[in-house]
Amino acid sequence: MNQQNKLKILNDPIYGFITIPNEDLFTIIEHPFFQRLRRITQMGLSYLVYPGAHHTRFHHALGCLHLMQKAVQVLRSKDVEISIEEEDALYKAILLHDIGHGPFSHAMEHSFVNNVSHEDISILFMEALNKEFNGSLTLAIKIFKGEYHRPFMMQLISSQLDMDRLDYLKRDSFYTGVAEGNINSQRLIAMLNVKEDELVVEQKGIYSVEHFLSSRRLMYWQVYLHKTGIGAEHLLQSVFVRIKELIKSGETMEIPADLFFFLKNEVSLSDFDLDTLSRFSRLDDTDLISTLKFGSQHNDFVLKELCQMILNRQLLKIKFTKQPVTVSKLDKKIKTLKTVYDLSDHEARYFVFSGAVHNLAYAKAKPIKILFKNGKLVELIKAGEEASFKALTKQVTKYYYCYPKIQD
Repeated sequence: MNQQNKLKILNDPIYGFITIPNEDLFTIIEHPFFQRLRRITQMGLSYLVYPGAHHTRFHHALGCLHLMQKAVQVLRSKDVEISIEEEDALYKAILLHDIGHGPFSHAMEHSFVNNVSHEDISILFMEALNKEFNGSLTLAIKIFKGEYHRPFMMQLISSQLDMDRLDYLKRDSFYTGVAEGNINSQRLIAMLNVKEDELVVEQKGIYSVEHFLSSRRLMYWQVYLHKTGIGAEHLLQSVFVRIKELIKSGETMEIPADLFFFLKNEVSLSDFDLDTLSRFSRLDDTDLISTLKFGSQHNDFVLKELCQMILNRQLLKIKFTKQPVTVSKLDKKIKTLKTVYDLSDHEARYFVFSGAVHNLAYAKAKPIKILFKNGKLVELIKAGEEASFKALTKQVTKYYYCYPKIQD
């Protein structure tokens, strides 16, 4: 059907009204590839910790588009030249930057495709849309890949101070209720400038940047690396490892057809033809939820238990430690589990495992540069002389191990 009056304004709980600046962008938003993002949860299984965290990649993409519009307005007001074509490309690139995410976002990043990042798949989607829309995304793809001669444009999409981070921190803070992530994205954007085609922050914005980086660090500990969330994501990943094993052994599985394709076949980046991309575009959270519901009634003990634990939120015990977990500690938990449930060593290891998480607020390898009033550029840590700035560069590692609560 041909729509004459296309919706141009959307209501967002974070920013209020978001304007879709042109019909080309609205046509992309209407496309099934993009509409799928309504069915992809932004924060994986974090809703098992924060019940409100049910917002989607669709929300996030539109929020990023809104912030990019603000950034273009601010930079133009400071005499940074951005052509109409460049502006359009920036909007398309930021709108589509996460279109390659699979079900439950980061939680399942490498579970269905081998060593293929969501950025890789985003590019494949963008290239497919570019063919469909007669080459109108060519410049957007060039900027997204970092191949355009003006680096600040890619930095607006992907850097330590990009529109992606400015939206997801504020949005995730809102939906989880964790106030520490509530950054002032408008203030940060107002402080942006461009010097020698590099994205920089004006001197008066230095403490806003520190607050942003500190907020991000706290959000990682309180939300993204929350121990219950980590444990739940491990269980979800384990479900599909187990399903792959059962498929290989000849077990009959009731799984949505497109999901079955990725579980049965070892799919890598070179395998992504248009048919494979179309199959991927039909995957969303509902496929995984229906598979969990099927698995919870399966006759395989391991699969049944894993699925029921997620669906009913009967999760593993998880403990953080300062040192790597010893093999003997894990073996002790495994031995107990094998005895209680009459499991093999291989089966028991689905429920007892260890790992590590890392949190780095600021990576000096990709510096944020501060523009002083005299025109001098200074790297953030050198510009901010307080000890609090240097603390942001220290990576913190925590080790953990998981096991069933019956053994505690």
